Amino acid sequence: MSLSSVEILSPLRYTIFITNTGPIPQSPYPEVFEMSNDELLFFTSMPQMLPLYTALRDHLDQLHPDVTAKVGKTQISLRNRYVFATVSLPWRKVKGWPEEYLLLSFGLSYRKEHPRIALAVEPYPNRWTHHVLLTRLDDLDETVMGWVEEAYQFSMQK
Repeated sequence: MSLSSVEILSPLRYTIFITNTGPIPQSPYPEVFEMSNDELLFFTSMPQMLPLYTALRDHLDQLHPDVTAKVGKTQISLRNRYVFATVSLPWRKVKGWPEEYLLLSFGLSYRKEHPRIALAVEPYPNRWTHHVLLTRLDDLDETVMGWVEEAYQFSMQK
């Protein structure tokens, strides 16, 4: 089976069309079938960001099957025992930022300096939250996934 298309039918419904093509090929988005309805509905206002989230979850699921997602009104929290990263969609315009992006936020014990980090804040001593703008699949490269892995490991030490 392969994913042939994802189509928005209304603001609250997605339809996934599956066609039988013989042997099961490797799909670039296999976890779409396991993604919760709440996760899919989160992307109703900006469905073009769903492939980015799907790729992120696929990568995390391969490394850490214990990762779960909790969908809130404004963000999806990715967690093991604790939240180590969140993703959110733009809810207001920010000068100098693109109109469409997926905001990946993750926590570390120190401030990471890198041009791709749009913002870093220290809400608590030795707890830095970093924000990275993702606009295309190429943005989920080794560097960003390394930061997410580091955040995952940091959260396991709490």
